[in-house]
Amino acid sequence: MATPRYKRVLLKLSGEVLMGGQQFGIDPSFVAELAKEVKAAKDTGLEVCLVIGGGNIFRGMAGAAQGMDRAQADYMGMLATVMNALAMQSALEQLGVQTRVQSAIEMDQVCEPVIRRRAERHLEKGRVVIFAAGVGAPYFTTDSGAALRAAEMKCDALFKGTSVDGVYDSDPKKNPDAKRFDTVTYDKVLADNLKVMDASAVALCRDNGIPIVVFSIREQGNLAKVLKGEGVQTIVQGS
Repeated sequence: MATPRYKRVLLKLSGEVLMGGQQFGIDPSFVAELAKEVKAAKDTGLEVCLVIGGGNIFRGMAGAAQGMDRAQADYMGMLATVMNALAMQSALEQLGVQTRVQSAIEMDQVCEPVIRRRAERHLEKGRVVIFAAGVGAPYFTTDSGAALRAAEMKCDALFKGTSVDGVYDSDPKKNPDAKRFDTVTYDKVLADNLKVMDASAVALCRDNGIPIVVFSIREQGNLAKVLKGEGVQTIVQGS
């Protein structure tokens, strides 16, 4: 496997990816497959951080839409991301990959608090660090959490693994003629509301010069290909 162009990356996975073929929750066999992808990336010498959403268990925005208090619903969503992080940690450690979970909401019995210097040390020692609970505050998505951690950890790129193979000018599931971009600027994503990540996350990446690489995580072996600059992907970067 060729050496990737990056030294340290943050991989953002949507919680829905952990469902596999289920309608809800966590599919342990699919999580195990994802863990193999992460291990293959780490085995190339990369330092890897992970952020996983919580939409497979609970989504704060959906709870708020059904009448729940938005802040309360968002905190519930953050707890869902911790559950996903622990599931991924278990799968990675079964493959022999040393992993640490750091949560923006302190829960000392199950994981560490987010401490930037400690996370740096874990990465330097070859451990995978999974950041959970978003930014630790309501009204921010896990996309914003991923952008914040990528900036904090000085990552070379933020890789967003989704169920589609890049950024399109409209929803490819609804519009068969949707056009996929190979590269697109942060400003175009924001101006055209291209739904790559939420606006605050895209702006944070833009302001810190962190490229966003959007690719399909559902295709086996795709993460390794994308890290080598191969495979189908869209790179969001400056003009």
